[in-house]
Amino acid sequence: MSNDLLRLTQFVSVEQLDAHAVMQLIHRAQAFKAGSPAPELTQPVYCTNLFFENSTRTHTSFEMAERKLGLTVIPFDVQHSSVNKGETLYDTELTLAALGIDLSIIRHSQNDYYDELIHLQPHQTLQMGIINAGDGSGQHPSQSLLDMMTIYEQFGTFTGLKVLIVGDLTNSRVARSNMELLTKLGAQVYFAGPQTWYDEAEFSQYGQYVAIDEVIDQIDVLMLLRVQHERHQPGAQSSFDASQYHAQYGLNQARYDRLKEQAIVMHPGPINRGVEWADELVETPKSRYTIQMENGVYMRMAMLEAVMRGRQLGGLS
Repeated sequence: MSNDLLRLTQFVSVEQLDAHAVMQLIHRAQAFKAGSPAPELTQPVYCTNLFFENSTRTHTSFEMAERKLGLTVIPFDVQHSSVNKGETLYDTELTLAALGIDLSIIRHSQNDYYDELIHLQPHQTLQMGIINAGDGSGQHPSQSLLDMMTIYEQFGTFTGLKVLIVGDLTNSRVARSNMELLTKLGAQVYFAGPQTWYDEAEFSQYGQYVAIDEVIDQIDVLMLLRVQHERHQPGAQSSFDASQYHAQYGLNQARYDRLKEQAIVMHPGPINRGVEWADELVETPKSRYTIQMENGVYMRMAMLEAVMRGRQLGGLS
């Protein structure tokens, strides 16, 4: 089986993956979900989770995946680290590598923060496997891949599926990662949401900008995005009207009733209930919100394993 498994030395962007690699990860995650045992480690593997932005789902999911794989998780408290004394991310990682850490899972507010960690200068010696848990408004590969797994579980294919991504597009790393993977896999992508949160130059190459009510009854997947107030310009939040947003772009009962019988609804979380998604609809039959979170553990196991194999950690090859 190991010959069919993906191997990567770093995992920072969905741009690293072609359609075949995505399917390798989906099938491996599905195997873990079905009860396939984790690979046996003949040497210890040490990892740490550096989350410079708040997180519940991604942080806990990665730690659960690490423990299921038998990794030794070394706690890292950003609030009490030398980062607060001005230490650079590179020097933090250099320190951790010198202390024996093999893998760092990092979430950071800076787009492409990982460039300085993987594109080393001639005099730099950092030896570390980096897994990106989200960079600013750039990429979110693990969320995107668990989303692909969830869609594949429902439909068994991506070819010809119509996927509508709705909401705070400009600030969403989930939208960027998903539009790229969905296009590679053969789905048809649409975008909806406030015009001010849509960058035609960036998004139009992946899909069409539409009005949500014009396509709601035609789509297979409705992918809702959180309104990310923390990334908006100062003062924008004070002018934001949650009820107006919900009426124009949110999933209410009327829109839910117009969805196709087999359509599914997704959200990366956390949900602004009553804004992107009516509170009473979050756990309805078409919702895949909790399944996404469940699938996240198994997909992150597959991602971690791919880097462990790529770096030949734990005796894996």
